[in-house]
Amino acid sequence: MDLSLVASNILNPPVLAFFIGMVAVFVKSDLEIPAPLPKLFSLYLLFAIGFKGGVELVKSGINQQVALTILAAMLMSAIVPIYTFFILKVKLDSYNAAAIAATYGSISAVTFITASSFLEQLGIDFDGYMVAALALMESPAIIVGLILVNLFAGEAGKREVVWSEVLREACLNSSVFLLVSSLIMGVLTGEHGWEVLSPFTQDMFYGVLTFFLLDMGLLAASRIKDLQKTGFFLILFAILIPVVNAGVGLLIAKSIGMPRGDTLLFAVLCASASYIAVPAAMRLTVPEANPSLYVSTALAVTFPFNIIVGIPLYQYGINMLWR
Repeated sequence: MDLSLVASNILNPPVLAFFIGMVAVFVKSDLEIPAPLPKLFSLYLLFAIGFKGGVELVKSGINQQVALTILAAMLMSAIVPIYTFFILKVKLDSYNAAAIAATYGSISAVTFITASSFLEQLGIDFDGYMVAALALMESPAIIVGLILVNLFAGEAGKREVVWSEVLREACLNSSVFLLVSSLIMGVLTGEHGWEVLSPFTQDMFYGVLTFFLLDMGLLAASRIKDLQKTGFFLILFAILIPVVNAGVGLLIAKSIGMPRGDTLLFAVLCASASYIAVPAAMRLTVPEANPSLYVSTALAVTFPFNIIVGIPLYQYGINMLWR
C-alpha cells in the first residue's frame, strides 16, 4: 500500500485530534468534552453533510447512476448482516450474533465524513447523492437483524415484534431524520441556500469535526477495556470484516461504473459499523444481546481501524482497480 496515502490521512487535523483523545485516556489526563457538546457536534455534522448533499444532488440530478448506487447501498445493508451473522454464530449465540451483524450492516456517519475530508484533501471529487445512500443504509440492517433473531434464536427467541415501532426506530431515529431533512432542505434551497448557510455549513465544518473526533478518541480509548470481554475472535472479526465488506463494495462499484470519489465513500459505507443508531435499536428490541460486545467492537476497533488504516487502504484498492 502507498504509505503516502496513510500519512496523508493521519496528518489530517481531525484524525490527529482522534489520536490526542486516545492518548489523553491512556496517560490518564482529565481532558474531557462537556456532555452536551458531543451531541451538538454530531447533530451539526449530520446537518452540514446532509445539506451539502442536497445542494450537490440538485447539480447532478437523479439519473441511472444515482439509482444504481442507492440500490446497491441498500442491498449491501441487507446482505452484510446475513453472512456476518453466520460467521459470528461460530462463537456466539443468536442474540449477540444478530446484534453485531446488524451493527456491521449499518454505517458510521462520522467515518463517512472523515472519508469525505480525505477526498477533499486529495482533490478528488465526489457526488452529493452519496449522502442519500448513507441515510438509507441504517434501516435495512436493523430489520434484517430482527428477522435473524426470530429465525435462529429458537422458540425462546421468537417474539411478537411490533413492526410499526421497529420501522419507526429504524427510519425515524434522530440521525436518519436529520440527514434526510437537511438533504431535502438542500434540494429545495439549492445554490441560494448554500450561499446563505456556507459560513455555518462550510467554514465551521472542519473545526467541529476536529473537536468531535477528539471526543471520539476519548470515548474509543475508554471502551478498549470492554474488549477483554470480547476475546480475540471478535477483535479479529472487527478488523477483517470491514476489509471484506469494503472489497465487496469496490467490486460492486466497479461493476456499475461509479467514479473514484464515490467509490471510496461507498466502500467506507460498506466497511463501517454503527455505534449509535443500531445499538439503540438493538437495546430496545434484542435486550438479550450484550451491548458491550456490539458497541465496543464497532467503536473501539472498527472505527479507529477505518479512519486510520481503512480509508487509505480502500483508496489504494481503488487506485489498483481503476488503473
